[in-house]
Amino acid sequence: MSELSDLYQEMILDHSRKPHNYHPMADATRKAEGYNPLCGDQVTIYVKLDKDRIREISFEGNGCAISKASASVMTDVLKDKTSDEARAMVETFRRMVTDRNFPKPAETDKLAVFSGVAGFPTRVKCAVLAWHTLKSALEDKREKVSTE
Repeated sequence: MSELSDLYQEMILDHSRKPHNYHPMADATRKAEGYNPLCGDQVTIYVKLDKDRIREISFEGNGCAISKASASVMTDVLKDKTSDEARAMVETFRRMVTDRNFPKPAETDKLAVFSGVAGFPTRVKCAVLAWHTLKSALEDKREKVSTE
């Protein structure tokens, strides 16, 4: 394994063990729940919008290291983004973890740690669960998001 791969793996494990923004949000303006029936990952995304800008974002749930780390990093990178910017990042993230030929983010980009997921198709749904759930929250949908 390369030094960069080792670093990415360590960052994923760190976010999984000590996730950022891991708490419920009583005054969220949007909330959505997501479930991956393939492996049992569950996530609830909380968003506080101010007009069209994400002022606060948090999550809670249970899942594998990739699922939890993905949600943790997502909450870090989307704070203070507009809904449109967040939706664009959802699509960028989805493409990054599903298409091996998608240009890799810059090494300093927090999302780059997940670029290797494209090589493991069974883990893609773990990585995208929080992102799809966020999209549902932004669209104010009420049904539970499923990766199936």
